[in-house]
Amino acid sequence: MHFRPTGLALSLALASAAFPVWSQDTNIRVMDWAGFDAPGLYADYEAKWGVKPDYEFVTSDDETFQKVNSGYEADVLKGCSQMVPKYREAGLIQPWDATRIPELKNIDPAFLNSPVIQDQDGIWMIPTDWGVTAVAYNAEMVPAADVASLQIFTNPAYLGKTALPDASDDVWALAYLATGVTDWTNITDAQFQAAATWLRAAHKNVRAYFNSSTEMAQMMTSGDILVAWSWPDGFNYLSKDGFPVGNQRNPVEGITSWFCGVVHLKNAPAGDERAYDYVNSWIRPAAAKVLVDEIGYGHVNTEGMKVFDPETLDKLGLGPVTGLALPQLPISGAQRELQLTEFENIKAGF
Repeated sequence: MHFRPTGLALSLALASAAFPVWSQDTNIRVMDWAGFDAPGLYADYEAKWGVKPDYEFVTSDDETFQKVNSGYEADVLKGCSQMVPKYREAGLIQPWDATRIPELKNIDPAFLNSPVIQDQDGIWMIPTDWGVTAVAYNAEMVPAADVASLQIFTNPAYLGKTALPDASDDVWALAYLATGVTDWTNITDAQFQAAATWLRAAHKNVRAYFNSSTEMAQMMTSGDILVAWSWPDGFNYLSKDGFPVGNQRNPVEGITSWFCGVVHLKNAPAGDERAYDYVNSWIRPAAAKVLVDEIGYGHVNTEGMKVFDPETLDKLGLGPVTGLALPQLPISGAQRELQLTEFENIKAGF
């Protein structure tokens, strides 16, 4: 969900020269965002194997892909649904065998209802977590009327006081919504150009593009920014710290929803058994409370989520979306590359 292209070539060169030292006992190698190594998520794996997984933390879907595509060895990795076509087209992943994942019966079928995610060969990504990206703001300094529309991101009154994720998918979802699009699976050139024009206008107000929700929360707490296009964990971090953060989940143009999951890399060094043990630990019902409490994202296991009442979920920003929404469904690799290239141009001032 995150992306930091600046110095990407250098970072990849350094990574190839100095990959992390993995455990020597064929322990599972996991690529994920920082924070998703919460012990309760892999508890069953650790109980069986006597060791926690080896983690390589990344900052974006695109960084993860670049590493794996360049020969980086791992067993499983976390990615969001729109990345699955790219991994499949590159021949980097293998399908999961549904018969070895008992809790699939408790995953909402909507997460699997795509031939990109599931086909006759198996399941190409096991969904794990979900959420929405919405508007977080300083409720003491930003009038509610200003966040009623996503046009706050282009409002000259907030020059230098906004922040956006350094994540192409999330930023394009914002731009499409702001220009009247709620389905990005078949974007026309005119829609793309309108969104790009809007993003250039929004870029003028941006104080910073952030790679993590903790980074965004720090900027808002310090007063450097007043408004952000935020994942739910950013809102939750600020709320837990007692900051007067508002969470606008119903702007007139809508918000964006997404889900992420675990893919199984080909030639996984640790072998299949550990990969299945890891993903089964992740999607068991008990992991839901860990994910919601510690990170602030929704869990795909419907039985596990039943421990939370609707009011609690609504306060956490995980309640039903009542307004418009743009689902971040899988899109073609060509469209993602076009958006990624244009996003880099916009950030560079072109």
